[in-house]
Parts: sequence; structure tokens; C-alpha cells
Amino acid sequence: MGRIWQRWLAALSFYTCLPVPLQNLEFRGIARYAPLVGLLIASILAISDWGLAALEMPILTRSALMVALWLGITGGLHLDGAMDSADGLAVLDKQRRLGVMADSHSGAFGVMAAVGLLGLKTLALADLDVHRTLALLLALGWSRWGQIVAIVRYPYLRPQGKGQLHQLDIHPVGDLLLGPVVLLGLSLAYWFLWPESSLILVGLNLGGLAIALATAAWFNHQFGGHTGDTYGATVEWTEALMLCLATLLV
Repeated sequence: MGRIWQRWLAALSFYTCLPVPLQNLEFRGIARYAPLVGLLIASILAISDWGLAALEMPILTRSALMVALWLGITGGLHLDGAMDSADGLAVLDKQRRLGVMADSHSGAFGVMAAVGLLGLKTLALADLDVHRTLALLLALGWSRWGQIVAIVRYPYLRPQGKGQLHQLDIHPVGDLLLGPVVLLGLSLAYWFLWPESSLILVGLNLGGLAIALATAAWFNHQFGGHTGDTYGATVEWTEALMLCLATLLV
């Protein structure tokens, strides 16, 4: 139990900027907890959204503030990866892509990717007047499960990279099952409370599964494997696409 707690705190420390004790953290195997971290972030966002709604703040402004808070909680970890991946994809020579991604300076394609992702999330949330909390929970949960798929299923391209720690202590079956079990259990509880939400529940869970798998596979196809940057890009694009899907289902 102590090791599980140490890994949970390590996951919070790695994936967020939330204050946690930094002593005796165990970073091996933290990826399996990523969907749970996503649910925690979504819960913080939802509580903030409820508070702003109680103050009668307009929904577009609330949505923009939620995306800003979202970015602040994660420290831009995943968005930075999406930006670097976009800069790499802009290079036609696949052999040079990893070198471009390692450059600490953001290029034009990286900036455009960031603007697109933040804009999609803000506008999609603004269109979700109902089931906003559900969409956030499932988007942040399934997107991080997509990262686990990338870690378990595809080769890691930078043995010395920051994302290399995700290759330590992998348990493919258990790591892949934990997130979906929790997300489906959450969905069943939501359906029990709001039976009329069955369409969006089925659509978001099936869509989340498909988008996460497809996004991880697409980045693997483009780069011949994954890096820490493409892990982040998988999370970001799955989040944005799932929120867009939610607008079609409500």
C-alpha cells in the first residue's frame, strides 16, 4: 500500500503542478495512474466551473478560464509535447524530426498547434451547456489512457529522454485495464443518476476508446515510435477531439 501511495504522489508530481510531498516518491510505473490524475484534474475544473456558474459568469468566459486553469494545473506538460510534435511533423525528412523536436525553441507549426488546441477546447466547452462535467471527466481520462497505449504498444525512440521512465515497470494488461475499468464504473454511476445521459455516455466512451487508439497509432506511424513529446501530443489531441465529439452528442 505504501508503494502505491508513493507512486500516486509521484504521478501527481510528474503530471501536474499540484503541491505534493517530494520525499520517497516512486516514479516507476506511474503511467498507469495517468487516467486517475486526469479525473482529479477534471474534478478540480468542474468544481471551479460550478463556482463561476453560481456567480453567473457567461459560459464562454468560464470556458476560457477553465482552459487557462487546466493549462496551469498541468504546467503545459502535454501542450509542450504537442507543440514539439507539430514542429517535428513540419519537417518532411523523417530522419530529422527527432532532432527538430529536441530544439527548445517553438516553431511556427508548434505555435499554430497550441492555438488550435486551446481554441478547440475553449469553444467546445462553451458549446457544452449540459454534461460539461461528464465530458471533462471522460476526455481527461481517456486521453491519458491513450498515452498508456502509446507506452505499452509502441517503441520508445529516445532511451535518454524524459519519457524513458515510463518504460520502467510496465505491466501491459494491468496498466491498460485500470483506466477503462474506472472510467466505465464512473459512467455507470453517472447513468444511474441521470438515465437520460445514455447516448452521450455510450458515444463518449466508444469515441474515447477509438480516438485514443487512433491518435497513438497515428503518431507512431508518423515517427516510427513515440517520445515524451508524442505522449503529450496524444493526450492533447485526444482531449480536444473528445470535447468536439461531445458537442455532437448533447
